[in-house]
Amino acid sequence: MKRTLLAALLGAATLSFSFGAGAQTFFRINTGGPAGTYYPIGGLIANAISQPAVPNLVATAVASNGSVANVNAIQGGGAESGFSQADVAYWAFTGTGTFEGKPKVADLRLIANLYPESFHLVVRKAANIKTIADLKGKRVSLDEPGSGTLVNARAILAAYGISEKDIKVENLKPNAAGEKLKDNSLDAFFFVGGYPAGAIAELAATGGIDILSISGPEAEKLAKQFNFYSADSIPADTYKGIGAVKTLAVGAQWVTSAKQDTTLVYNITKAMWNDNTRKALDSGHAKGKSIVRQNAIAGAGIPLHPGAEKFYKEVGLLK
Repeated sequence: MKRTLLAALLGAATLSFSFGAGAQTFFRINTGGPAGTYYPIGGLIANAISQPAVPNLVATAVASNGSVANVNAIQGGGAESGFSQADVAYWAFTGTGTFEGKPKVADLRLIANLYPESFHLVVRKAANIKTIADLKGKRVSLDEPGSGTLVNARAILAAYGISEKDIKVENLKPNAAGEKLKDNSLDAFFFVGGYPAGAIAELAATGGIDILSISGPEAEKLAKQFNFYSADSIPADTYKGIGAVKTLAVGAQWVTSAKQDTTLVYNITKAMWNDNTRKALDSGHAKGKSIVRQNAIAGAGIPLHPGAEKFYKEVGLLK
């Protein structure tokens, strides 16, 4: 928390100050809300790559609104790096999709593909929502503006023939949505992230929720329309009392700016894939084991940062 607060206060660009022995470089990783998966994974990575792994580097995980907000922060100099869904990163780089009509984020670069993010559609059991069609007339949170979840939730609703006018829309993060679900003032919410998500696990422990399947012809058509989406399954008992759920997934990626120093990003990438980081990821979060070097450039819809590219060439992932 001290690292996060310090980084938030120290300004817009990569910062270097002298603290006795040498210059300290601060490198922010914008993540997502504390109740999601980005934030804890970001904390694990930040701790693992900080000094002594990368000399004089102090990396910090910073809570944020998510993918779109993170890309915008990188573009504006408000963060050195951040996590983004693969689709959001591609749309930002190309000025398409949710970034249609906006300037291209031409300097956006990939450090690493991390893990698949599963689409969750959490419903209150008492609301009697058995299919996505049953969402009509219900109170549904699509997540906050700036999140990748909001983009995906809109795409899912459209695929199943539901407009935002058909539901009572709220824009809440999973923890806030969960609280409203518990007091019966919300019927459902979307979340896109690695399982298990803390906020959903807490709700499942009460026995009052279910997770709807996102499958069938509509989901298959969506996966063809957006080739970043793939069929996925949340295993049984990932959340207490809930069976296996067929759904979709999209890659979570760690992105930065082409303006970041090549040597710095090379050293960060190298530290990301060392043995100590491997141990931290394996023991620190259930999704950590899914973050593996052989998938580091999978699903890349934007160019690699030259520093990351140099490392991947050295280890044979690239020719």
